[in-house]
Amino acid sequence: MFLAAEKGDINTIIGGIAPDWGPFGDLGKEARVMIEVVMAVALLLCFAIAIWGAAKQRIGATALRDTFSAEQGKGLIVAGLTGVFIIGSLGTLFTIVYGMAV
Repeated sequence: MFLAAEKGDINTIIGGIAPDWGPFGDLGKEARVMIEVVMAVALLLCFAIAIWGAAKQRIGATALRDTFSAEQGKGLIVAGLTGVFIIGSLGTLFTIVYGMAV
């Protein structure tokens, strides 16, 4: 009997879909950590904007009956979540664009 995944492990699967840093592959470990920290801070900032927008929409729509504040909240939610999506997919986008250029 032959088992297909006999010698594989989870790192084989995860390593296959993880980006290989594309053009940034030659950077040192410190530079990679700095890029990851900057991206993490940007993600947290985008999450904070989305949470602030949700609070602004909720307070404006119910407590104050302020439709302008509620609309601003919706815009902040969309902006924050769009930023999270873009920043979260930057590694994949860089790898795809670099792969197409090579």
